[in-house]
Amino acid sequence: MLENAPKIPLMNEEQRFRLLIDAVVDYAIYMTDPSGIITSWNSGARRFKGYEEAEILGQHFSRFYTDQDRAAGLPQRALDTAVHEGRFEGEGWRVRKDGTLFWSHVVIDPIIDSQSGTLLGFAKITRDLTDRKMAEETLKQSEQQFRLLVQSVTDYAIYMLDPQGQVTNWNLGAQRIKGYLPAEAIGQHFSMFYTPEDRDTGEPQRALSIAASEGRFEKKGWRMRKDGTRFMAHVVIDAIRSDTGMLLGFAKITRDITDVTQAQQALEQAREALFQSQKLQAIGQLTGGIAHDFNNLLTVILGNLEIVRKRMPNEPKLTQLLDNATQGALRGVSLTQRMLAFARRQKLTYESVELSALVKGISGLLQSSLGPSIHVQTRFAEALSPVLADVNQLELAILNLATNARDAMPHGGQLMITADERQGSDAAPDKPMAPGRYICLAITDEGEGMDEATLASAVDPFFTTKGVGKGTGLGLSMVHGLAEQLGGRLMLSSQKGVGTTAQLWLPVADNPAPGKASIQETTPPVDELKVLVVDDDSLVLTSTRLLIEDLGHRVLSAPSGAQALELYEINPDIDLVITDMAMPQMDGAQLAKLLRDRQPTLPIILATGYAERLEGFATQLPRLIKPFKQIDLVQIIGQTMK
Repeated sequence: MLENAPKIPLMNEEQRFRLLIDAVVDYAIYMTDPSGIITSWNSGARRFKGYEEAEILGQHFSRFYTDQDRAAGLPQRALDTAVHEGRFEGEGWRVRKDGTLFWSHVVIDPIIDSQSGTLLGFAKITRDLTDRKMAEETLKQSEQQFRLLVQSVTDYAIYMLDPQGQVTNWNLGAQRIKGYLPAEAIGQHFSMFYTPEDRDTGEPQRALSIAASEGRFEKKGWRMRKDGTRFMAHVVIDAIRSDTGMLLGFAKITRDITDVTQAQQALEQAREALFQSQKLQAIGQLTGGIAHDFNNLLTVILGNLEIVRKRMPNEPKLTQLLDNATQGALRGVSLTQRMLAFARRQKLTYESVELSALVKGISGLLQSSLGPSIHVQTRFAEALSPVLADVNQLELAILNLATNARDAMPHGGQLMITADERQGSDAAPDKPMAPGRYICLAITDEGEGMDEATLASAVDPFFTTKGVGKGTGLGLSMVHGLAEQLGGRLMLSSQKGVGTTAQLWLPVADNPAPGKASIQETTPPVDELKVLVVDDDSLVLTSTRLLIEDLGHRVLSAPSGAQALELYEINPDIDLVITDMAMPQMDGAQLAKLLRDRQPTLPIILATGYAERLEGFATQLPRLIKPFKQIDLVQIIGQTMK
């Protein structure tokens, strides 16, 4: 034993215990007598209750309770509970010396004499839990606010599932979108919102499996409401896990995007329709231009063939060759007419047409063209209004549609031709029609039908599904162009293996136009004329000049509008001007206007390869349609010079 070691005063067990209790500063530890009078006070009690030992000894412990708790008798009930149950434990608000409140956890144990069993008093331990209580209150308030927020959302269905997929809560948005009340949905499996097809393929279980394994599942799909209707939904499922990683359930958010989806589909359909319209317009411009140039070539060929035939000796073999060449050129004329029909630039003669009478009139030709294996049936509405159309072109259009139907039924079948009156608003949303009355002439077959890709290209010029040499690909394009030029539309619907329906919508003739006047085969002879011929194509210019000179007239020719004006200034005695319509720098209408300014009564004929849109006085000028023959020149010159 070291002599210099500090001497520790000897303490009995009670002293050591008192030092231990007084050293504790995080707990208020004190004793009361059986009536609740405080008999001891430690440092912890002094720290967070605020009383010094001298201030509090001899005071009743109830002073630490709030007025409400004292009025309710809570202090005495705590002591009684400790006596009867051997212990009291609870939490509540307590009051410091300065009047502030703190949240405390309280334990009261009775002190019993072990020999006599007499109650000696109470041992009381109090812990300040204000920080924890405030954190709990903040969390509780946050949870309440979040719950109110979720419940107030009506545009989203927000609810939770247990790990098996049972619904555990339900917000107002879920009630509005899906139609179920909370009592009807909570406890049910969420697969009740899926379509029968999705349930059969296990889609609900797959969604939970992906969310559980990847943490999140997101998809769009059809869902069911309580009333059985369907809506397009955007669904997100998030897995909810504890801190230890255990799956607690799923948070599910569903949004009704039916309106958005429909609007997007309508926009896509409108874009597709615009693209198709622009595509056909571009092809139409190209086709019209080609047809115009082709007509110029055919004008030259036919004109020169006529002159050669008139001037050559009567040799049968040569005559046969010329006839073959002429027939070939005329086939080219038919081809250009179809091209112009698609481009909506053919020359039409508008008149009032009774569809039932027209179809009846061509029934013999129709049946002979289709063959005995095709059975034609017609069904027309009573008192059907007439349409405004070109009879010849409309007959050709019906024959084209019927022929296509026949080719789609190689083993025969039934061809149904119907007609009824409709309004423009009756048309399909993706193919809108201008307001007004229309007659819908429909030709339906039982043929092979078309898939979507074929149907989308059906009216494109030169597109055909027939073998090489068996079709030009201009039949449907011609019908399409005719319908558009008449102010109507060709609508096709088809299903592979079922058949095709071609609907030709034509405007009703509210003010029936008179029938076209018949052209006399013979025209009164015209005295010798001085004719000015204008065309920027030198071949056409030469051919036209030769044809007119062959009729006995004197001809001046000019390759442009400017040179034509110069010739007229030098030759004011010109009797007639025949000018091409489509010329660079100055077209035929502009030239005609300048010539009429000089001589208001000057006869002028516009020669054109297709139907341009004219304005002003030019609409009244006679037109010579290319390609033309000498007889066409004779007739139009005779009519113009009457």
